[in-house]
Amino acid sequence: MTVRHDDLEVTWYGYATTRIETEGGFVAYLDPGRYGVLTGEWTPVGGGNPKQAAHPRATDFRPEDADLVCVTHDHHYDSDGIRRVANGETTVVIYEGVDPSGIDRDVTPIDDLPGDIVRIGEEDHRSIDGADGGSADVWSVPGYNEPDGPRADRDGSVPHPKGLGVGYRLALGGSSVFWPGDSDALDAFAELSVSLFLANIAGSVVSTAEESADLAERMDPDLVLPVHYNTIELLEADSAGFAADVAKRGVPVVLDEQQG
Repeated sequence: MTVRHDDLEVTWYGYATTRIETEGGFVAYLDPGRYGVLTGEWTPVGGGNPKQAAHPRATDFRPEDADLVCVTHDHHYDSDGIRRVANGETTVVIYEGVDPSGIDRDVTPIDDLPGDIVRIGEEDHRSIDGADGGSADVWSVPGYNEPDGPRADRDGSVPHPKGLGVGYRLALGGSSVFWPGDSDALDAFAELSVSLFLANIAGSVVSTAEESADLAERMDPDLVLPVHYNTIELLEADSAGFAADVAKRGVPVVLDEQQG
């Protein structure tokens, strides 16, 4: 299904792939691709019934309609996924730490992608114009697991150390959207002015449902939409439980599941 928020239409396709379109037709994608969510090859965790999965159904999707694509880190870099949504006039914003040569998957170099490639730092701002009008402002923010936090081993090593990736705050169509990427629920996120919060809820390598609910309460966005869960076993989560928790805190929340 598609979630409507202010003047935005937002669709979660699975994993971290999120499409955002303004009333004016400006289209942005966050972390498109991986695990078959855009090729129709994804199957529910454990091989279950897709009609019962708390997750969007996979679709063979190649619209090539993006004005903007944002990629947070190596784990979410999928050159085929980017090609499925981008075209020659797309601006592809990729965190400067993303290095395809070090990715042990079948991906192509960043320079081979369609569109205008923009490498962005850990705390940067870019203004992006759409091909047919409309625009977006993109801010990157550090996204990581804290070395003394709940995702850390005894020696302080974490799945996502500082410098590996970023989150993005987008201002487009009169609204603001925040996607933290693969990160803990960092205190700095609570200081952001956010209309729509795309929340991690799976724990394991990112913030748990409870941690993201706490962050949502502090951030006080107009709406919370969880994404990036139940695509693979590592990201299994109780989305209904998260939604109930957030709603009890007085923060509007919505789920985008079982589409197609």
